[in-house]
Amino acid sequence: MREVEFANGEYYHIFNRGVEKRKIFLDDFDIQRFFKSMAEFNSVEPIGSIYENSFNKKDETSQLGHRVSKLRLIELIAYSLNPNHYHLILKQIKEKGIEKYMHRLGMGYAKYFNNKYKRSGSLFQGKFKAVLIENNEQLLYTNAYVNLNFKVHSYDKKVDLFKTSWNEYVGENNENFCKKDIILEQFENISDYKNYADDSLNMILENKKRYKELE
Repeated sequence: MREVEFANGEYYHIFNRGVEKRKIFLDDFDIQRFFKSMAEFNSVEPIGSIYENSFNKKDETSQLGHRVSKLRLIELIAYSLNPNHYHLILKQIKEKGIEKYMHRLGMGYAKYFNNKYKRSGSLFQGKFKAVLIENNEQLLYTNAYVNLNFKVHSYDKKVDLFKTSWNEYVGENNENFCKKDIILEQFENISDYKNYADDSLNMILENKKRYKELE
């Protein structure tokens, strides 16, 4: 049984990685498939096949060309999809919304991945991990950690596969995929947010360095 109980209106840091630290994204299409799932599985109604859904747009709004339900399970605040793991910040808006959403996301992507790469067995390292975000300071800090997770791990876009909501937050694309108001409304402008995130990153990297030294 989970130590964290999910409640409507609360924010959670959700994360998991590939079993035995294996890569879960092997090409750009894998990243885009997971990203598409993040949009389409966020629905109170039964989902079915993403492939079949691509032919049925009735009574649905559009989000980056993906099928999006009007009745959602969660609000997505930020995300980071990395070569062998992911981070999400979610707000639950329907009863058991996070559990349903993450079950669909994990099972759906694992089925796709195993079929594509002719493998069997678990793709992720057990159940997804969840941390309740208990206050605003923790929410802001976690948001910076998730958005800049590629820098925490020193990923290089030229050699590593990853996708993050950072560019959306700082206005470098117009995806509008995340619910950003809870974060950005606390800053005077984008520059102030960037400065806060960069300061948080420096703190994260310093703590990471100290932890390694202690080991």
